[in-house]
Amino acid sequence: MSAQTGQVEQKSDLLKWLVVFILAALTVGANTHWSGHYLLARVFGVVIAAAAAAAIAIQTRQGQVFLGMLREAKAEALRVVWPKRDETWQTTLLVLAVVVVMSLILWGADALFGWIIHSIIG
Repeated sequence: MSAQTGQVEQKSDLLKWLVVFILAALTVGANTHWSGHYLLARVFGVVIAAAAAAAIAIQTRQGQVFLGMLREAKAEALRVVWPKRDETWQTTLLVLAVVVVMSLILWGADALFGWIIHSIIG
């Protein structure tokens, strides 16, 4: 890629980000201006504007990098070895047991310190 092509691409990306920013600002302003109107229409407008802004942002170099990262994350999630049902139950029960034991210990410590402080202060 030549330097001139890179500069044109950089300017194009800057223009696209400017359009995204203006679209977001107009959406916030319009949503605030028509705050007393029908909520579903405002939500629909915000969703449409967000989709348009996302579609423009994805066309930039940073947007393409982001899409690549999402593809890699999806591929990585497919490689994860998920625990079996029995392992999940065992882990869940162990966590619950630790929570119960720790809460009893903390409750006892709180009661003990409260009793000590009450005995000192009167």
